[in-house]
Amino acid sequence: MQDTIRSTVTEQPQLKVQHLNKRYGKGCSRCTDPTFLAEEGQRCPHCGSVWACIDVNFDLYQGEILGIVGESGSGKSTLVKCLYFDDQITSGSAHIAAYKNGELDIFSESAQQKRYIRNHLLGMIYQNPWLGLKMSFSSGGNIAEKLIASGSYHVGSIRARATELLEHVEIPISRINEQPKNFSGGMQQRVQISKALANNPPILLLDEVTTGLDLSVQARVLDLIRNIQRQFNVGMILVSHDLGVIRMLADRTMVMKGGRVIEQGLTDQILEDPQHAYTQKLVHSLLS
Repeated sequence: MQDTIRSTVTEQPQLKVQHLNKRYGKGCSRCTDPTFLAEEGQRCPHCGSVWACIDVNFDLYQGEILGIVGESGSGKSTLVKCLYFDDQITSGSAHIAAYKNGELDIFSESAQQKRYIRNHLLGMIYQNPWLGLKMSFSSGGNIAEKLIASGSYHVGSIRARATELLEHVEIPISRINEQPKNFSGGMQQRVQISKALANNPPILLLDEVTTGLDLSVQARVLDLIRNIQRQFNVGMILVSHDLGVIRMLADRTMVMKGGRVIEQGLTDQILEDPQHAYTQKLVHSLLS
């Protein structure tokens, strides 16, 4: 339904990614263009470089959740790390509507401008909370770090914002001064989510956020993600190897294999009528 509506209006994507490529290794003259690789191949047979993402293209619209699913090594986590500037892309472009009217490629911007984009326009929730949180800081201190990085210095305002966010993710305020290393995995993920929301970014990146959690804890985290999407109308990219999680949350789904996008569309369409043999295998495993 969302795509039908968008086909009749000229809504600007919140995020537009075009021809994104990511190579690990020095590369050589023969693999300058990774599309020469065999359909199932990611490794250059001449220099041994590995292409983690190959010609990835997609749009993300305001208030939608775009699910990215695929097996380990498919390139889905590398993709979101590139978008958050954790990894440097090899080639390609991305435009954010909230950044200079979407006219400039964020990957071509200076290091200073990339820090601005990270601190104001993007929020990242990692699979491993130890990557997204400073465990020696308090829960409130982690949120304060994000706020200070964006130029907020008023102690009272920072404390109030941290309290508001922790309450929103159901962390007892009595634990605002406690270090996340003392928390359970599910609570650590919720602190990560509160930190990512600190500056009201229009885009959230979520990388395998429920992996390793107990089923009951997974359910609470997934409910929280859905509530955030509804309340703040934020666009989300949700990476998962679990098609069940994608089915529960994603409006649209993109399937990756071997660094390539092999299929994308409305989640219902992907689940009910998958076209690619690999997607059919994924859906079959979900239903089995």
